[in-house]
Amino acid sequence: MSGLSQEAGSVEQLSLHCAEGSLEWLYPTGALRLRLAPRLPPTSAAVKGESPPHVTACIKPTGTFWGAQLYLEREGVLELLLPEAPRPRARCFSWLPQEKVALFLQATPHPDISRRIAAFRYELRGDWLARPALPAASLSAEGACRPCNDTEILMAICTSDFVIRGSIRSVSNDAELQESIIGVSATRIHRQKFPLFQAGGRPGRPVGSIRTPLRCGVKPGPGTFLFTGWLHFGEAWLSCAPRYRDFQRIYEGAQRTRQNPCEFPVD
Repeated sequence: MSGLSQEAGSVEQLSLHCAEGSLEWLYPTGALRLRLAPRLPPTSAAVKGESPPHVTACIKPTGTFWGAQLYLEREGVLELLLPEAPRPRARCFSWLPQEKVALFLQATPHPDISRRIAAFRYELRGDWLARPALPAASLSAEGACRPCNDTEILMAICTSDFVIRGSIRSVSNDAELQESIIGVSATRIHRQKFPLFQAGGRPGRPVGSIRTPLRCGVKPGPGTFLFTGWLHFGEAWLSCAPRYRDFQRIYEGAQRTRQNPCEFPVD
């Protein structure tokens, strides 16, 4: 959309209903108020007749975020999410279904009318785990980095975007984006919604990378793990990663008591 059709000082109202998408604002003028009203698929909580605990949104600027600033409007209070020309990292936040939230995109004044574009991608999800390991300033290090408990592991193998059995090849850190990139060699791909892991390592061993917040302090180590997580702006982000032998014990115990939420191949 273009700000050339807007008057200075005006506020145009829009609604974001899609679970993911992008917005591009040419020649920002005035402001845009974007109401967050995603049409999300039923969560496990909703299927059981419970209210979903929260909805999570993530915003990531493109390389051309100029001429505006993006704010989170929550119950009438504004919080700056993206300044003009921000670093290319995502910002995530959550809210309860009954809360009123919106994004407020405010044009910044400039002395000339040169071409400016304020563009970003967004994801709105209601089915992430209660503590997703995403690069969100609002998520505490304790919440995002603590090991998953048995219940979270069992749910992760059923609901995650990817479930990969494999070993850690390397760990590199990106201080600017505050991310750690885990290089993984896969011995078995149980599930991946997109081709995140492809041939390229040892013969017959697909390889790929999984991200996690830098503050979690991931270190390379021996052994086989079960990596689970979510696709986030086209990148794999870690949710749970138990050692495979620990997962076998947890899953077989749940099977004996008929508490496993889904069937999963264990060998």
